[in-house]
Order: sequence, then structure tokens, then C-alpha cells
Amino acid sequence: MNISQASSDAEVVDAVRAWVEDNVPRAWRDAARAGGVDGIRAVRSRGEYEEWYPAFAKAGLVVPTWPVAYGGLDFSPAMARLVENELRPFNLGRLNPLGLNLCAPALFAHGTEEQRLRFLPPIVRNEEVWCQLFSEPGAGSDLASLATRAERDPDHWGDTWFVTGQKVWTTWAHIADYGVLLARTDADVPKRQGITYFLIDLHQPGVDVRPLRHITGEIDFNEVFLDRAVVPDPQRVGDVGEGWKVANATLSGERQMVSGAGSGGVDRIGGRGVEHVLELARAHGVDPVLRQELMGVYCEERIRAWTNRRVRGGPLSSLGKVHQGSLNQRMQLLAVELLGAGALAWDGPDLVPEVKGMLRSRANTIEGGTTEVNKNILGERVLGLPREPDAYEGAPWREVPRS
Repeated sequence: MNISQASSDAEVVDAVRAWVEDNVPRAWRDAARAGGVDGIRAVRSRGEYEEWYPAFAKAGLVVPTWPVAYGGLDFSPAMARLVENELRPFNLGRLNPLGLNLCAPALFAHGTEEQRLRFLPPIVRNEEVWCQLFSEPGAGSDLASLATRAERDPDHWGDTWFVTGQKVWTTWAHIADYGVLLARTDADVPKRQGITYFLIDLHQPGVDVRPLRHITGEIDFNEVFLDRAVVPDPQRVGDVGEGWKVANATLSGERQMVSGAGSGGVDRIGGRGVEHVLELARAHGVDPVLRQELMGVYCEERIRAWTNRRVRGGPLSSLGKVHQGSLNQRMQLLAVELLGAGALAWDGPDLVPEVKGMLRSRANTIEGGTTEVNKNILGERVLGLPREPDAYEGAPWREVPRS
């Protein structure tokens, strides 16, 4: 049975199992059944997975809840969970997560049908990799104060925008083809009213990507300099000046993506999950106090996974983001503690994975909006508490002091 024709739970499970047997390489299946995720990593390189990935996308299994026209199967969330349960043992992670979780929500909520048909299928197939051009050196937590500007020039190449400014902390810009971009198009209105949302091609003159190296040595973040980079008006999402509303769809998707187990996106940024920590505990032994800490972390993980299943975007996505930041940091510290002296000295030039995960997890309370920003969102937009006082509320952007 073709997976798209499955209509009952049993048919979905049978169809996915048959697809796995027919399409997932035998060596990967055997390794998964014998050694789990570690077994798969031993026999499958990143390059091999990327080469095989189009078969995954063609089946619609990358995004089973999306409409068929955009590369999905039009499954209900319940059916999609059945799919995930069958695929999970084979560690078939989604490539291009920023396209799937940051760009796509904005296109679904505010894009045109032409934009969705143009950009979503290549995102699913990992043919066009995406990044997010939001934060700036003077506009991080207060993102709405951003200064990158987009100016229209109808006399030059038709209806075209020219973008000038600087972005920073841009994850994977050095490997991206496109970026979702916020730019100021009107400086004479309040800051949230003068922003417009664009889709920008990064392979053009006027785009300069400069890597920023992590404490752990690798490169994920970048700063991006824009000097009259071109964006055709058909790559504007939403109305001019309505970019803040469009951006909320992207920000909500980002927060849900990094919210941890059960979020449906990147499961965890910075280290491995609680199952790995428990494996370390079994191997190294624990005292009663440490055992209690482990059980606390395990219980929090389960609760968060169940909570995340109930969240479908919007302000509530900040709930998992706030929890993820502190919980994952505590979890990675536990992993390092369990290693004991092995976390201080090791053979070879590379960091022990648990140490690398612990160092990377320090960013969890900052990325995707700081914990403080997300708590404000929960207080104001979920609990209905009054907004924080703002002496410049309603003032034109150009009159508001900036760092």
C-alpha cells in the first residue's frame, strides 16, 4: 500500500514498516536493531544520509502533516505520531530544520500560495537550506528595535528592495541558500509597525557571511553583512510594515523546535537526552543523592514531552522553551558529573561528547529568545498580566534611543 492511501492506524503502521524494509538500507536497519542510535552512527556517515535523504522526502514522511502539494501526506497529528513511532528506531532526523521550523510556519500563516509552492517542496527535499536573519548587534532581546533597512527602488529592476545592515548569531548562514529576514521599511512609526518580512537569496553580491567559532571549536553561528542586497517584492511575506506579525510565526516555530522531547523539531541542542544520562549512570554507578537527581530529570523530561504534544505554536510554545533551557543544562552537567575524572582528561584532540554537550548547552537559555523574554511572553500573552512599562511606547522608531 502507498503510504498516502493509508486511512486507518493499522494501515499507517503497515505501510510505514513496508516502506522501511524497501527503502532504508539493510545495513542501517541491522545496525539500528543491534545497537540503536550508536550502532547507526557507526555505519552511516552524514554524507551517505544526505545522499539517501531524497527517498525519505519523496515518500512524504519528512513532514507527514503537511498537504501533499507541499511534500507531505496530509496526515492528522495522531497519524503522524504513529509514523514517528515506526521511524524513531532508525534515527531518520530531518535535515534543513530551520527551513522546516522557521520559514515554513511563516509561509503557512502569511505567505501566498505561489510562495508556498515555490519554497516549501525544496525545503522538504533539503535542496535549499535556510537560516534566520533576525538578531542584530543592537537588537537581540529587544528584536523590534532592529536597524537593518530595506528600501524600495521601483525605477531600478522593477519592484525591488535593497537591504543594508548587519545581522548576528545567524545559525548555519555559512551553509544556507536562503534566509528569512526582518528589515525596517519605515522609521517614522513605532518600532513594531515599521518592520517587513522578506525571503532573501544569500548567493548574491552584497551578502558577506563571517563565521563565529564556538568555545567547543565548531562553527554554527555567523554574522552577516548586507550591502544593498537585492530582494524582489514577490519574496516579501505579508504586507509592508506587517513583518512583526509574520515574525511571530517564525519565532513560535523556533521556540517549539528547541523545546526538547516531543517538540516535533530538533530534539535537543547541546548534548544527548536523558536516556544517555541513565546509561552513563548504569555504567558508572550512583549514590542515593545522585539517583534522586536522575529521577527528577527523568520525570521532568516525561512531563515536558507530554506538555509539548499539546502545544501547537503560539505564545504557549514559550513554555517548553523556558523549561528546556534550564533542564537541559542540568542534564548535561549530570552527564559530566557521572564521567568523573574522564570529563577532565581524555585521549585525542577532540572533546569528550558529554563535555562538548555541556559547554554547548550553556546557550540554551539564550537562543530562541532568552529565558527572560519568554517568561514575559508567558506572563503577558498567556496569563494576561500587564506589560512591562515602556517610556517610549508608541514613539517613532527613529526617536527611540538604541545601544
